[in-house]
Amino acid sequence: MSVDRTSSITPPVQKSDEEWRAQLTPEEYRVLRQAGTEAPFVGEYTDTKTVGVYRCRACDAELFRSEQKFDSHCGWPSFFSPLAGDAIIEREDRSMGMLRVEVLCANCGSHLGHVFSGEGYDTPTDLRYCINSISMRLEEA
Repeated sequence: MSVDRTSSITPPVQKSDEEWRAQLTPEEYRVLRQAGTEAPFVGEYTDTKTVGVYRCRACDAELFRSEQKFDSHCGWPSFFSPLAGDAIIEREDRSMGMLRVEVLCANCGSHLGHVFSGEGYDTPTDLRYCINSISMRLEEA
């Protein structure tokens, strides 16, 4: 897994803090723009099996397909691969006293969740993109 260890990310969609606050609900803003996390097992897409494309709730960019979603029993929607290699940005996250890999929308820089590897999931990539439901919107096929 490649990790962008740079701290400067300049996504194509740029908005002021005021514009993001006007567009997003307070909870969406907290997760997408402040790297928050929704509580486990409460997100609208945690258990859904609906076929479609998951899009960034902030900018509508395509992120994941339902075919890459799997049930990891972790409390958040899990995917083994993003829609395309350039749909997301991965960067080192040392918050909360641990080393993780944060997942951001490549189009607008919004926080989506984290990616984990080596957990023994029976998936083609052995990766788990653990994504907040509130960071996405499902466009049904």
